[in-house]
Amino acid sequence: MMERNIMTEPPKYEGNNRGYPLALKMSAQLFSIIFHPLFIPVIATWYLAFIHQSYFTGIVPHDKLLIIIRVALNTIIFPGATVLLLKALGFIQSIFLKTQRERIIPYVASNIFYFWMYLVFRSQPEVPAILTSFIFGVFLSSSVGLFANSYFKISMHALGLGTLCGLLLLIIFTGPPYSVFPGAMCVFIITGIVTTSRMIVSDHQPVDIYSGIFFGIACQVIAALFVGI
Repeated sequence: MMERNIMTEPPKYEGNNRGYPLALKMSAQLFSIIFHPLFIPVIATWYLAFIHQSYFTGIVPHDKLLIIIRVALNTIIFPGATVLLLKALGFIQSIFLKTQRERIIPYVASNIFYFWMYLVFRSQPEVPAILTSFIFGVFLSSSVGLFANSYFKISMHALGLGTLCGLLLLIIFTGPPYSVFPGAMCVFIITGIVTTSRMIVSDHQPVDIYSGIFFGIACQVIAALFVGI
């Protein structure tokens, strides 16, 4: 009976149990940290404010920095503090949120901060509509992540980078005439590197990665249609 159960049990995905070289694992972990999903909204805002610049016309650098700081507070500081508080109170075992159960409260908290920031930006006409749309898309993708988390461990890194890819695609197809292809190519390459890194240093399966990228892009498109980009 025991032998039959062993033979019929489906093989488990090996994830990071495979024998990758230590240098490769360390590099993969570094990319995972640098492009953590919490940092993606700030990276996108900085790109729109200081690299692309077509959307922030007429806004002085000081005001651009204030907008970036506000985005950082709601997408890095507050969600990060929530995770640290949960760890201190014993609600989660690791700040890296390795299990689906540990991700529930951080998802909910992040959704609150993202939606609040969207409401604030929507009421401020000086904030470019593309940024308001992007933040709403981040909220939608985080909501999808919370829902999908009940069924499988969707990659938060892939969701975050998917929103960034979606933003660049929207700029390419709907934005003002400006050379965004170098930036878009960099984002697509980074997305490939980071998602591959997650396959190396985490227990994600390919469907966790692909679905994260797909929903990240799709939520940006939906947000753009809703906001009216």
